[in-house]
Parts: sequence; C-alpha cells; structure tokens
Amino acid sequence: MKEKEGKEGVNRQRDIKVKEIQPRLLSVDQTAVYLGIASKTIRNRISSDAKIPFPVKPKRIGGRVLFDKKELDHYIDSLTTESQ
Repeated sequence: MKEKEGKEGVNRQRDIKVKEIQPRLLSVDQTAVYLGIASKTIRNRISSDAKIPFPVKPKRIGGRVLFDKKELDHYIDSLTTESQ
C-alpha cells in the first residue's frame, strides 16, 4: 500500500508543476478571453478574406492557430487612450 501512496505523491507533484507553467502561446479562445473580445471576432479577422485583419499575426503549429502573448501585450501597449 505504501508503494501506491508513493506513486500518487509523485503524480501530485507533477500536476502542481504543470499547473504552474504559464503558456506563452494562446489559442484563439484563450486570446479572446485575454483581450476581452469574442473569439468569433478573432476568427473573422484572421481569415484570408478579412476586410479588417487582426493586428497580431497568429502562429500556426500543426494545424493549431496560436497567438504569442508577448505580441498581444505589445499590441495592447501600442494602443492610445482617448485622452491622449
């Protein structure tokens, strides 16, 4: 029984370490939450025939569409406020 408990402890430690890792690349849905906009808006603006393209170019890895959090932050920082 102690052997089983030991394995569970290792799994819990691994789970904790994995949860502490913050991904740098975000999916479309995660990007939408991060920016506070609808994921449909992002999907429409990354299409090849978009009238207004999304300002941050996505990365495509194995069929997945991902956005670099650093590039998103740079875009946010470049926005001006109305009072300026």
